[in-house]
Amino acid sequence: MGRMQTIPPQPDQQTITERHFLGIPQLSLRSIVLTALGAILIAFSSTYVAMRMSALPWPNVFVAVLSMALLKLLGKSDLHEINITQTGMSSGAMVAGGIAFTIPGLWISGIYTPFDPSQQTLREWFMPKLWPLLLVALAGVVLGTMLCWYLRKRSIEEQALPYPIGTAAAETLRAGDSGGHKAAILFASLGGSALFTVLRDKLALIPQTFAGKLGQLPLELYASPMAIGIGYIIGFPAALYWLIGAVIGQIALRQFGVQAGTFSSPDAAGAFILTSAVGLMVGSGLGILLQFLSTLRRPARGQAAGSRPGLKPGFFALISSAAAFVLSIMAGLSPTIAALLMLGVVFATLMSSVITGQTGINPMEVFGIIVLLAIRLILPVNDLQAFLVAAIVAVACGYAGDAMNDYKTGALLGTDPRAQFVTQMIGGLVGVAACVVALLLLISQYGGVGGVTGLSAAQAHSVTAMVQGIGDPVIFAIAALLGCILYLNKVPAMIIGIGMLLSLGMAAAIFLGATAAWLFKRYTKTSDDDSIGNIIAAGLLGGEGITGTILAFLMMLGR
Repeated sequence: MGRMQTIPPQPDQQTITERHFLGIPQLSLRSIVLTALGAILIAFSSTYVAMRMSALPWPNVFVAVLSMALLKLLGKSDLHEINITQTGMSSGAMVAGGIAFTIPGLWISGIYTPFDPSQQTLREWFMPKLWPLLLVALAGVVLGTMLCWYLRKRSIEEQALPYPIGTAAAETLRAGDSGGHKAAILFASLGGSALFTVLRDKLALIPQTFAGKLGQLPLELYASPMAIGIGYIIGFPAALYWLIGAVIGQIALRQFGVQAGTFSSPDAAGAFILTSAVGLMVGSGLGILLQFLSTLRRPARGQAAGSRPGLKPGFFALISSAAAFVLSIMAGLSPTIAALLMLGVVFATLMSSVITGQTGINPMEVFGIIVLLAIRLILPVNDLQAFLVAAIVAVACGYAGDAMNDYKTGALLGTDPRAQFVTQMIGGLVGVAACVVALLLLISQYGGVGGVTGLSAAQAHSVTAMVQGIGDPVIFAIAALLGCILYLNKVPAMIIGIGMLLSLGMAAAIFLGATAAWLFKRYTKTSDDDSIGNIIAAGLLGGEGITGTILAFLMMLGR
């Protein structure tokens, strides 16, 4: 990974009186109240964004700024209270992503039918779908919360993964709270990124992607300040592997492979890319799991300064798995499928926590597909159960990515992780209800799912296609073996797989940001200069994330 400017936990110079609520230091009642209210807002808007635009920007920087503004307005706040509040408020977004990227497949496949007022009332259509989906989302939140508490020390403290979104949120909070020239740089970067996003998404004066050709070689650049900011934070090596994956998938296979006759059509090339990319990710996940199991045999390093006794990680992970097992059965899964699902979620959450930490990207629906396919190798799963399995995994993995980013922010600021745990769980539980209700209301209002309805839900279409199978099992097995070998030899095969699945333009934008980071850090003289680059990157991330969320919310209101 690229060199990161690590910010050691420091005593907060502006801590008011030491807060205690529910016996937990730094936690306050108003943090909990603001968490619940903010999580509803973010879950509703995120569901709309995911369904309409088939994308979901990380909301962490946006809610960090929102939490800071609200608590500064209320007075007598500090960085820890602000961070604890934003931790919970952002939780609803990833619950919404996990649901919106999978569950619409029930309508796409015809298992569920759109609302028809001539046939039934809205209540008659709404209620039979509400409870299973609530149980599915709740199972994912319980698993994601508890498993991330278990994985927190390994990923944050021992491996010190960069978690670019969490790092950006920490930089935003520090710069905004301290004021001075760093705050000015942050808000200038935020403003520039926000203006660019408005010109691109609202006024259509800037294209989404710049494209051209150099001879027969296609060139693309996704016009995204957020992607450039992610590249800056994750560093040059990770971005290079990402670009390599995109070149393999989008140029070598999809273009030249078809031209050379290796594949009969772009669709055939796409099927091969999907199978091999998912295989690489599965194999990398197996490598992560093997490495993780080997670390369990090592003696503990002793308790880190940021961790405190009180919440037993292993005990709570076991309890959460048992609770999610029961919830899965109540949602409609058989006990055998639910038991295999619990094992799959542990594996997928581990993969999700690592890939999010390395790249800032969390392909939650892909992890849902991976676990579903693994279960189907063992026993039959009907299509309805398949979507429920994928949704539980996607919610758990999406929620895990958000939680680990928040724990990274907390580690950089020295926030008590137990207080973050509480608001994370509260925000998730509130987000469950908000996103499921929002999803059903949107589908009833738009008359179904699909491009012609206005709810594109592209990820759910991919999940629907993969419910029918992974493709060539030999290719999948070879890619999985290669992915495991590469990971154990310190080559991030999962990042290569991600690059194969996403666009060349996205990879190019991330690589551009990473190149800027390499140049900037090479020629900076002090750590303070280095941190300026991270603040600019945080502004690029936050400006697009904030503006995208606001535009989506305004669109939801019809403006």
